[in-house]
Amino acid sequence: MEKKYPQKEIVDKIKQLEEKFRASGQDLSSYLEGLLHADYLNYWDYINLDTLLTLQQPRTSFKDEKIFIIYHQITELYFNLILWELEQMAAVENIDLKFFKERLKRVIMYFDLLISSFAVMWKGMEREQFMKFRMSLLPASGFQSAQYRMIEIMCTDIQNLVYLEEREDYKDINLTSIESLFDILYWQYGATELATGEKTLTLKSFEEKYGDELKELISKFRKNNLWKKYVYLAEKDDELTKLMKELDEKANVYWPLAHYKSAVKYLHKNPSDIAATGGTNWQKFLPPRFQKVIFYPELWTDLEIKDWGKRWVETELLDLVEK
Repeated sequence: MEKKYPQKEIVDKIKQLEEKFRASGQDLSSYLEGLLHADYLNYWDYINLDTLLTLQQPRTSFKDEKIFIIYHQITELYFNLILWELEQMAAVENIDLKFFKERLKRVIMYFDLLISSFAVMWKGMEREQFMKFRMSLLPASGFQSAQYRMIEIMCTDIQNLVYLEEREDYKDINLTSIESLFDILYWQYGATELATGEKTLTLKSFEEKYGDELKELISKFRKNNLWKKYVYLAEKDDELTKLMKELDEKANVYWPLAHYKSAVKYLHKNPSDIAATGGTNWQKFLPPRFQKVIFYPELWTDLEIKDWGKRWVETELLDLVEK
């Protein structure tokens, strides 16, 4: 049923609109005339559905490649939602506990959706099709997701992203050279040639496109990342600490291992198939126990850090390998 506004309410709204446009130096009557000629908004126009459905452009004739494309596009959209929440938290100078926890819960929710959605990959594609069409996509790799690198940078102190074997030396670093630190971040070691140790084309292309942007982001969030916001809150409570640990575990254990679970299904039977992921060394790069990427090591016990990711592997991955 159409809602009918009382005459006074309509007049009041027109006055409010006049004040709004007058404050910006605009003429309300011009906008009202434009409104008379404007078409009604449709759902498909609002979300640009026609354009959206043209963004899947397979490189081969294998039907399951479309699943592969759409899934990764969905993943990037979730990454973008996470970044949107992190940006909002970073923008609030004197952030309060309620706002922080609400946005943190949103980020965790998006990670939950990402983790569960990976079933689309490891249940939704035929291995035979994947192994064939994936070779036509080289050297592209999910490693090249700059948005995920941005999430990491915005969530933690950059020292926690240093390659594990170098991390102890940079634990208390006073960051003066982002350039030198950038070269020893853990993900760099996940995209090197297995035989030579040289940077892969995948990594070189990634650095060329996103290197400067990521270095600027490191500088911007050095003192304004999620951990710094957490430390700032003098009224920290048990729930907040629990939420921070939940984010840490889901981002650095459950999410990479959901990815690893898919890689194992498709690639583990033949070591030479590593090339099918753009040359990235996924067997050393994805499992948390090797890199031990932990956003908030201060919140975990020594034993929890030592066994980082172990429980998931025992309950999920071993069953998959045996099958």
